[in-house]
Amino acid sequence: MTQQVPSTEPELAGVRNFRDVGGLPTVDGRRVRHGVLFRSGHLAHATPEDAVFLSSLGLHTIFDFRNASDQKLEGPDVELPGVRNVNLPLSDPADGAEFWAMVRDGDLDQLRAILDDGKGAARMVASYRTIVKERTAEHSRVLNALADDSVPALMHCAAGKDRAGISIAVTLLALGVEREAIVADYLESKAKHRRYRIRRSGSAETAYTPEVMELLDPLFDARAEYLEAAFSSIEETWGGVETYLAQGLGLSPESRERLRARLLD
Repeated sequence: MTQQVPSTEPELAGVRNFRDVGGLPTVDGRRVRHGVLFRSGHLAHATPEDAVFLSSLGLHTIFDFRNASDQKLEGPDVELPGVRNVNLPLSDPADGAEFWAMVRDGDLDQLRAILDDGKGAARMVASYRTIVKERTAEHSRVLNALADDSVPALMHCAAGKDRAGISIAVTLLALGVEREAIVADYLESKAKHRRYRIRRSGSAETAYTPEVMELLDPLFDARAEYLEAAFSSIEETWGGVETYLAQGLGLSPESRERLRARLLD
């Protein structure tokens, strides 16, 4: 398959998991245009040099899918002059602030209780299904905004993997991108240099032991089974992508054509 990420992908110091989604192939032989749709982790820790690069992209809109707890923990996004910031909090992939407080501060027995024996991966699968089923209003708003005028756009959450990952996948489905290519782009978030850095309490010796890291891995890994669960939720709830887009998200044929015209070569 064609390389999914441009070879000129920047190494940003304070923004993880950034990439241009351009180049992905559609089922009818077109490709996502470069320079119109980007994804990343949060921008709260962007350096001045990072901000200069981000400003050079000519962004119209940044969609921030973090909730208030995320923003309190990480801080607000860096200000980029002339860019519209839209905050659309989506379901937290691990059931909210209380859960993440336990991940950050809990002892080994607590982590075992909530994450061991496949419970961590099962939690992620369930959350992906829930976001697709219950956050139709937010995804409708994103797609219609992109169709109207909101490109170039950057979508991010905390890690740029789950909430942003689903939103990017929904956008790519609406563009008619090949399912295999959508999954391949999602799996780019597996790379070590892209992964979110969880801040655990305690010393490095106790907070990041091999067992702790193994328990936390399902939360910070990008696994095809997670995204496939979202796709399955679409099939089970709406019977297919076309009905999901038209009825679930209220995306009219005219809006979809405008979306494709803006984002596809």
